[in-house]
Amino acid sequence: MIENNARGIINNTNSPYVIFKSIDIGDCQWTNGFWAEKWKQAEKVMVPYMGNLLKGDVGHALNNFKIAAGLKEGEHQGEWWHDGDFYKWMEASVYIYAVNKDQNIVNDLDTIIEIIGKAQLENGYLSTPIIINKDLKPFSNRKYHELYNSGHLLTSACIHHRVTGKTNFLDIAIKHANYLYALFVPIKDHLKRFGFNQTQIMGLVELYRTTNDKKYLELAEQFINLRGSYDIVDDDTTEGYPIGDMVQERVPLREETEAVGHAVLALYYYAGAADVYAETGEKALIDALDRLWNDVTHKKMYVTGAIGQTHYGRSPRLDKIEEGFIDAYMMPNMTAYNETCANICNSMFNYRMLSLTGDAKHGDVMELVMHNSGLSGIGIEGKDYYYSNPLRKIEGALDYDNMNVEFSERQPYLHCFCCPPNLVRTVAKSPAWAYSKIENGIAVNLYGGNKLATTLVDGTSIKLSQESDYPWNGVVEITIEEAKSEPFEMLLRIPAWAKGSTLKVNGQNVNDVVPGKYARLKRQWAVNDVIALDMPMETKFIEGHPRIEEVRNQVAVKRGPIVYALESPDLPKGTAITDVYIASNKELKPVHKPGFLGGITTIETDVLIRKDHLTGMYNEVSKPTMETYHTQLIPYFTWSNRGQGEMTVFMPIIWD
Repeated sequence: MIENNARGIINNTNSPYVIFKSIDIGDCQWTNGFWAEKWKQAEKVMVPYMGNLLKGDVGHALNNFKIAAGLKEGEHQGEWWHDGDFYKWMEASVYIYAVNKDQNIVNDLDTIIEIIGKAQLENGYLSTPIIINKDLKPFSNRKYHELYNSGHLLTSACIHHRVTGKTNFLDIAIKHANYLYALFVPIKDHLKRFGFNQTQIMGLVELYRTTNDKKYLELAEQFINLRGSYDIVDDDTTEGYPIGDMVQERVPLREETEAVGHAVLALYYYAGAADVYAETGEKALIDALDRLWNDVTHKKMYVTGAIGQTHYGRSPRLDKIEEGFIDAYMMPNMTAYNETCANICNSMFNYRMLSLTGDAKHGDVMELVMHNSGLSGIGIEGKDYYYSNPLRKIEGALDYDNMNVEFSERQPYLHCFCCPPNLVRTVAKSPAWAYSKIENGIAVNLYGGNKLATTLVDGTSIKLSQESDYPWNGVVEITIEEAKSEPFEMLLRIPAWAKGSTLKVNGQNVNDVVPGKYARLKRQWAVNDVIALDMPMETKFIEGHPRIEEVRNQVAVKRGPIVYALESPDLPKGTAITDVYIASNKELKPVHKPGFLGGITTIETDVLIRKDHLTGMYNEVSKPTMETYHTQLIPYFTWSNRGQGEMTVFMPIIWD
């Protein structure tokens, strides 16, 4: 059903409008350094721990399938979309197996897949909360998120088939997709509004790529076309869930000019549309995606790569929204929502846009998320989670007892469990994002110690190794270990922040080094050729756009791709984070600490602590007394791993 040489995460080997093609899952393996440690933690801790949760009584996800299959008594537990979260964990498990070849993983998944197959209805329908609750009818109300579950089922099954060669999970997915096609084609008025949490678009495109059955691509495109094609009024299918911009239905995608509504729904939609464009090449789609990328990245994205500014609010077109976008440059810090899923979706969308365009700016955003607002969603031990990722925390400022997904500290389990498996599967599949195949060569997208053994587009073998202590050090050395005799290209992404980078081949300088672009090296390569890239990692102040009122006269600290934060444990006891100022004339000294917070580089500096205490809403002010204090900043992704306390990314600056 699929050729052995077509096993990409997004299997765009034969997609006609893709510039950067996926390498096969398992072709790249992290070997040492930052991402090797994260991937090993995913293998040994993140995925097994999460599996124990979801297969046990706490997560109850497998129990739901057992109950739906008639193998167990009980009631459904978890959110309506909990099936989809379980499929994401299964997908993560397959990525781990692709590298370590632990047969126990496949055996465990076979047992689970057999249960899922028994839970599936004869007509192909599969969503456990509806199957278990006999009073509910399939596709009666979109708040049940059935198509979200569908999308993750299809994607997970395709990945499982590509890596294992088995069809047991894929057969379930095909049966389900055929059910969806029969249900939605031709579209009925009652069903027009169900495609709002658009994982099914990505899943359907991957199923098309896996089976070559064009009806799945047709259905994926139909879900894009339905947006904005009906009256935005409440009806029996929308009861209990917001309408309009919140669910991406007010304006046709090809006409949309700004990112609105729920951030996850939006970015899943964009990612799905990118997959469809990869197959159809429709200019109106890519033009819309470019507009939306610019709106997200330049008007609504945090310095950490996070998106979705608020938990509750309204869209510019006055629709009620949750967990999503509000006006441009309206970027609160303490109440920033920044759902982990949304941040991960931002990296997924940018990976797809990188594949379509070959533009390094998409790799830059992907990298920014991966090193900051993606990893901040999980503790350094790999076992506790955050759903939202604010840029500031002030003790006593928020009433966490009356909030449903914001917490004062990391949680060992989240009732709404969509984010943890999304993050863990991203870590597990990260090696496959590190490189792409181009027309006649290889593009290097991410840096870190790894080895690559793959084939070029023409089928010839290439092997190389990469040595680097990235992101703590900007020196990268790539050694060619096997290559064809004919000339081909090596492309290296030069991040926009990496000004002054130098590039050498076998000790000879290369002049084509422009920050924010891919450096292109075309030559006849030989075994033991060495590419040496040196990206200066200066510690820099980052200032927000003048219209971001919350950070006026404040700066963040960034070194390489890493955004830094200041936390209470690194301040005198009782110091409020809002009393800390950063001085422009103090040294920002990077210090690597292998045994601290999992092994990180901190930034040591002297900050100024304001000693007067403001109590009123408004206060008369004169020059305050400042006390100098030597401290350290930590990578943002490591915050909240040392107990309760305050934190901030942006700090007011005193210029000398």
